[in-house]
Amino acid sequence: MDESQRMDQSGQGAVEVGPRIGVLMMAYGGPNSLEDIPAYLLDVRGGRPYSDELLAELTERYRAIGGRSQIVELTQAQAAGVERELNDAAAAAAGMRFRTYVGMRHWHPYIREVVPDILADGVDTLVAIVMAPHYSRMSVGAYLEQLDKALQENNASVPVLSIESWKTQPAFIAAVTGRIRDALERFPEEERDDVALVFTAHSLPERILQWGDPYPEELRISVETVVAEVRPRRWRFAYQSAGATADPWLGPALEETLEALAGEGVRNVLVVPIGFVCDHVEVLYDIDIEARELAKNLGMRLERTASLNDHPLLCRAVADAVRERLGQQVKAAATE
Repeated sequence: MDESQRMDQSGQGAVEVGPRIGVLMMAYGGPNSLEDIPAYLLDVRGGRPYSDELLAELTERYRAIGGRSQIVELTQAQAAGVERELNDAAAAAAGMRFRTYVGMRHWHPYIREVVPDILADGVDTLVAIVMAPHYSRMSVGAYLEQLDKALQENNASVPVLSIESWKTQPAFIAAVTGRIRDALERFPEEERDDVALVFTAHSLPERILQWGDPYPEELRISVETVVAEVRPRRWRFAYQSAGATADPWLGPALEETLEALAGEGVRNVLVVPIGFVCDHVEVLYDIDIEARELAKNLGMRLERTASLNDHPLLCRAVADAVRERLGQQVKAAATE
């Protein structure tokens, strides 16, 4: 990739935005079957060997949720919704046409596999967004690095506009808020005011704090924005799904948070996985099975907000983030 494109991707340069705009929506990826899990696990671990115990544990987790991941299909559904949102009357009047693409970090279709299709379609500008609203160099940054590498390998010259965070998009906040209100209706009306909300996101190794990584702050802002709308009596934030490594991971963990709430006499808990935007193993197993079982043993009822998946507001949030990024680029180009 030449230096001018690197400037475009980092947001330091400005180029004209053409009429054909590609939007690459990137997600983690997951195995399509139990047989895929060894190769998938090896990819997630960057080629490092793993124990038989780790493989058996992951296999049982996927077996418990149906034997496969749905993340590709769900991301494709999100992409279809985003494309519909973007190709509105305003885009048509401006002579702009959007096309969305889906690329996975750890499974097919890999980001590197979809880049040739994007280039073959002849897009004038590529907008890259990760289906994780909160930025961390270890998560979102890694996706963008994979995209950068794939573009270099294909000698691409298409300008890339990256969206690193969309944590406070109004439609995203509205979608989460709506899911909370819907989920609270599962509890008896006389108990709803006392339901404790526990917001969760995927934990990351504590070493990111040494880099000054914004991930904890990104999450705090998102959560507090939702709390200001919902105004629950009691709420907490917890990390979940820490990796199986010896390194310390960000806390407090969901498990210890549930134990603390039980000790305070809380009997009803609503988990709000604000760091996740679709159903996958960290939601369907780690919360729906593992955390719910723990809560039951602690004498509590645990419910979870429905995942956003391809909720119209989720699709609008991503589309709005794309529009804002393009608007920033057009403005920058006009001032140069």
